[in-house]
Amino acid sequence: MPPPSAVLTAPATPSNPATPRAKVLPGTALDQYSGDPNFMASLARGLVVIEAFTPQTPQMTISQLSLRTGLSRAAVRRCLYTLVKLGFAGADESQRYSLRPKMLTLANTYTASSTLANAAQPILERMSAAYGESFSVATLDGEQIVYIARTSVTRVMSVDLHIGSRLPAFCTSMGRVLLAYLPQDQLEAYLSRVVLTQFTPRTINSVDKLRLALRNVRRNGYALCDQEYEVGLRSIAVPVHAGNGRVVATVNLSGHAPRMPMLEMQTRFLPPLRAAAAELSVFLR
Repeated sequence: MPPPSAVLTAPATPSNPATPRAKVLPGTALDQYSGDPNFMASLARGLVVIEAFTPQTPQMTISQLSLRTGLSRAAVRRCLYTLVKLGFAGADESQRYSLRPKMLTLANTYTASSTLANAAQPILERMSAAYGESFSVATLDGEQIVYIARTSVTRVMSVDLHIGSRLPAFCTSMGRVLLAYLPQDQLEAYLSRVVLTQFTPRTINSVDKLRLALRNVRRNGYALCDQEYEVGLRSIAVPVHAGNGRVVATVNLSGHAPRMPMLEMQTRFLPPLRAAAAELSVFLR
């Protein structure tokens, strides 16, 4: 899973559909708020450091964190010093820093206070018991989706997904649903900055193709991704509507491509996914 970061890319062209854009690191992206008297830069830098840790890089030195975030070594050191003093981070003998279990209190506070997350978990567990498959609910956060509820019957990806996991939105079924129902101005802003990383040979690699895929999602009312993020992984997702009609989340099923044909995903699993989404929508009215 790619580390969370603020990135910009140049407009795609027909002759070069995936032209890379200059990368803007999260720490550098904070410059846009300079001059705002209400913006707490020190807090923002601390959050950038926290978000730099991933399941693939759970331990890092100050130098590594500085390179990953774009923050100076001095700023990273002060953030880590504060996090260590408050019990949210620690370091080993080689001065490699990692997050500590106290960080879970922040995530648990969100989960406990989220009506959607609380309502979704028992619904997903019921579906997993009935079908023997893994189901998830996610929301959109920037260029990524964030899992807020999940049942894992079988491991369907090389990385272990859990509540709080993040994946790129453009090449996942849940991300496609959430993007497809964005207000037009927000969607255009997203398309102007998205990085279309080629994760597999099947990954969509141009903004025009992505735009067409999103139109199809709105027309069909669901998204189906076939091995675009990881070879062997298929997933299907449907929108969850709030009381005002706005799509605020998505429910999905993920499975191994060899044992889950695309037609079966549409005929067998689309109706229960839509039923689950409708049930969740009741809690948002």
